Amino acid sequence: MSIPILKPSITEAEIDAVAAVMRSGWLGLGPKTAEFEKAFAQQVGVKYCIGLSSCTAALHLAMASIGLEPDDEVIVTPMTFISTVHAITYCGAKPVFSDICPDTLCLDSNDVMAKISSKTRAIVTVDMAGHPSDLDELLMLSEKHGLTLIEDAAHSCGAFYKERPVGSIAPLTCFSFHAVKNLTCGEGGAITCNDDWNNKWFREMRWLGISKDTWSRTSGGESYKWKYWVNELGYKCHMNDIAAAIGLIQLQRLDEMNGARRNIVNRYNGAFSTLDWLATPVERPYVKSSWHLYQVRLPDEETRDRFTAHLAANGIDPGVHYIPSHLHPYYKKRYKSTCPVASQVWNSLVTLPIYPDLKLEEQEYIIEVIRSFKI
Repeated sequence: MSIPILKPSITEAEIDAVAAVMRSGWLGLGPKTAEFEKAFAQQVGVKYCIGLSSCTAALHLAMASIGLEPDDEVIVTPMTFISTVHAITYCGAKPVFSDICPDTLCLDSNDVMAKISSKTRAIVTVDMAGHPSDLDELLMLSEKHGLTLIEDAAHSCGAFYKERPVGSIAPLTCFSFHAVKNLTCGEGGAITCNDDWNNKWFREMRWLGISKDTWSRTSGGESYKWKYWVNELGYKCHMNDIAAAIGLIQLQRLDEMNGARRNIVNRYNGAFSTLDWLATPVERPYVKSSWHLYQVRLPDEETRDRFTAHLAANGIDPGVHYIPSHLHPYYKKRYKSTCPVASQVWNSLVTLPIYPDLKLEEQEYIIEVIRSFKI
């Protein structure tokens, strides 16, 4: 069996937490979800956390909350999972792809500034591989031009930017709790924010626009209240208590798990430091990455492809994150985009296995196989 790129870290505590919810009789959106939302908001240092079914749902609601119109533009990085861009398209707006910094692979604020137009409504940045974006610069641009900054923190749960937790900086931050993310709920997502209106709106919109969800109409020791109003055309994308129960245990373990990832990064960096044909990822001095991904760079596409074949032949799953969104046929045929760094750099990228339960002997084997590659 091959060594995967990513793998969830599950203990008996998560299994017991799920069993307790199963026995409770309340499996859907309920008390555990509320408990998770409160705990996550406290850990991030923000007023509100709204639990959702995925980060895609979080991004969709974030875009919908700013009232995008068909002629509006949203500046977005092409170096991301396609959900980020689809969320803009779901709302009928036009994604405008802005290039990335060659070292961090995050949005280049200078290119963002050059692509702001009278039609721009928002900037969407992605904390690529767990490395926070240039949030201060992007916030400054957003405020100067009256735009909304939306942070896609799918990779950066537990990361810090200038000693501030990711999730407490941008007006809207979207998290992923997918199966192989740093904090998993099996599947899930969330939005963090400080605005009272956003909090209320997101809670209604995740539950079909209904004014009060089922738990809100049942809690407080009173009988079930059947009466509610539908205020908006909402969606069905809330978190459930099974997912939240997993997330509560994972939240307690997050620092430990991210620490294990950092130890792997340090071991890889040390082992690869003498390989002049392999570039290791950077971490700028003012950030603390969550190290969701460990991406190395090869000299060119041909070498990259031989390298991935070498890994696969030796039982190590390689990955490439990502084919830039503006190069996918759906977007390429609709929008003309100029992103030279993203268009070039992805051809050299390879993601190596990194997850908390990656054994020391597996790490050493990965290092040995990489060092044996014939450039």
